[in-house]
Amino acid sequence: MGRIFVVDLEGRTYKCKFCKTHLALADDLVSRGFHCRRGKAYLFNKAVNVTVGPHEERVMLSGMHTVADIFCCCCGQIVGWKYESAHEESQKYKEGKFVLERDRIIDGVDTEFYIDTRPSISDAEDA
Repeated sequence: MGRIFVVDLEGRTYKCKFCKTHLALADDLVSRGFHCRRGKAYLFNKAVNVTVGPHEERVMLSGMHTVADIFCCCCGQIVGWKYESAHEESQKYKEGKFVLERDRIIDGVDTEFYIDTRPSISDAEDA
């Protein structure tokens, strides 16, 4: 097995929830209207730092598709799937695109803010 080279993306990113590896850019987000067994999912034009599993035929809500599960290249967790081909003409726009499951990714913005909700004494109360 060879060495893993990880791509660091610049800009607003979506990361693996488990190891924080960059997976996709917000600029490549196509739709937030997808669903999977675990809940919401997002469709992206591109994804990085993933390995693609074997192709399989799956019946999805939108019909029959050839898909492959995608895994984070660093921790090996499944993070979504890739549409390899669509059997219905109306679904061809999905071909070659990636779906990341919302409960398996974090938004780069989500991790940058921390709100302290513990009570504290302000400077005005000290006077």
